[in-house]
Amino acid sequence: MDILQNFLTTGFFYTIIRVSTPLIFASLSSLIARKGGVTNITIDSTMIMSALTGVLVSAYTKNIWLALVCGMAVGVVMGIFMGYFHIMMNTNMILTGVAINTFTSGAAVMILYAFTGDKGSSSMVKSMGVPGIDIPVIRSIPVLGDIVSGHNVFTYVAFILVIVVWFLMYRMPLGLRIRAVGENSSAARSVGENPTKVKLIALGLSGLFASLGGMYLSMGNMQVFIVNMTAGRGFIGVAADAMGRGNPIGAMIASLLFGSANAVANVLQINSFSSDVVMAIPYVVSIAGIIIYSAHEQQVKEKRIRKEMKEAEREEKTYGKNSGNHRL
Repeated sequence: MDILQNFLTTGFFYTIIRVSTPLIFASLSSLIARKGGVTNITIDSTMIMSALTGVLVSAYTKNIWLALVCGMAVGVVMGIFMGYFHIMMNTNMILTGVAINTFTSGAAVMILYAFTGDKGSSSMVKSMGVPGIDIPVIRSIPVLGDIVSGHNVFTYVAFILVIVVWFLMYRMPLGLRIRAVGENSSAARSVGENPTKVKLIALGLSGLFASLGGMYLSMGNMQVFIVNMTAGRGFIGVAADAMGRGNPIGAMIASLLFGSANAVANVLQINSFSSDVVMAIPYVVSIAGIIIYSAHEQQVKEKRIRKEMKEAEREEKTYGKNSGNHRL
């Protein structure tokens, strides 16, 4: 009963929003790349490098804005770097992503050690953080104020960007070009589009969104960089994008679902449950979500195929009758 009460507090729902923030950024990052026809599996490593960059730049320059700009720049560069090898050098995108992820995991430790003398975290240097915001009107509302108000700036930016990405994809020329190239690059090329350029732009934007998720972890949620602090959130973001079926709103809802699993894990850990079991919960939910999504998509595909076959049979019968009448 005590555990159940922990799930019914405003703090629990506040935690869901907080832990869902990097997942929303990661899912939007995956969505933009996938709309452009590329599966970006370097989101997690991009988050790591941007998180590290933001912390180090803020620590040595004491300029939070410069740190944010540098972190975002690293994200964009990594996205384009992925695009250069996959699109222009025609390498396999999965193998390219694996290579970049492997390189990044070692490079992050090397850079961290070079600037801080520590291979585990940036605690040896004092970095700056992005503050939280109390929303004036909402914070005075009982219950709702405790859940919605007081979050980090990154959190509100994440939810705003969900709407921005929706407008970008479905109402703006750039989004329509990205979708056109992703669906059929040959057809897009035939009407004057440059698929290579559009895909590089999509991957640059993908890297930008991933960088925001990384910097939230090291400059918003915490004010320190820890090696592997993303804990696979980039890959969970890819899963959230898949469950959202390429829709920003759907990706956000899926991210909140996975965030809920994280929040549940936090509550169970506080109540002395086995740490191994608790840590596995978010990943188990991610796998279960993908399985359910894949099964649903397979059912939809089979229904569509059966419908198309019935329509083809109907047309064939109609054509046969018309041909017989014509011979008579």
